[in-house]
Amino acid sequence: MASFLQISDDEKGHELGLFCIPKHYEEDLDRVLIPHGLIMDRTERLARDIIRDMGGHHIVALCVLKGGYKFFADLLDFIKALNQNNDKSVPLTVDFIRLKSYSNDRSTNKVKVIGGDELSALTGKNVLIVEDIVETGKTMETLLALLNEYNPKMVKVVSLLVKRTPRSSGYRPDYFGFEVPDKFLVGYALDYNEYFRDLSHICVITEHAKEKYKV
Repeated sequence: MASFLQISDDEKGHELGLFCIPKHYEEDLDRVLIPHGLIMDRTERLARDIIRDMGGHHIVALCVLKGGYKFFADLLDFIKALNQNNDKSVPLTVDFIRLKSYSNDRSTNKVKVIGGDELSALTGKNVLIVEDIVETGKTMETLLALLNEYNPKMVKVVSLLVKRTPRSSGYRPDYFGFEVPDKFLVGYALDYNEYFRDLSHICVITEHAKEKYKV
């Protein structure tokens, strides 16, 4: 069973004024739910767990774009540091895939995979999928089913966040940082219609901002 930090439904979060928030987003955010420093601590712990479980194997780290890019970069930096300072190390190569399943703030039932033609390179490999957030789980289940067609040797999934939602299929990744309430979250590369990726902390968006940035 994956270890994680649970954030309760009644968690109030933190006032925006306690943190450095870009001026252009001050009116769009309700509160800071997960500060950047806490994200980094959990990411370092996930890196240690991955090294512990998968050390000694060549791993292909597969980043799910766009939302996963920041978590992916920081996770690999921690793994690289562990490789340099431990007796046990993991040879790493990287690849990228893009999935699209959102329209505004709603997850659709259709998952579009961009870059799937390149997945044949993963045949016989140990694959670590790096995702920003698992919500219903349907997107990841679709990707895992697609990957299995190429017969990888092993597939593990690490996600920074898992959302606690009644819409969940029950899927849980092998590793994840936080279990979060059923709220729309932005920041640390999580977006709302491409906005808020440049925010360091994970924050709760306001209803006003959803209308403001709606497409």
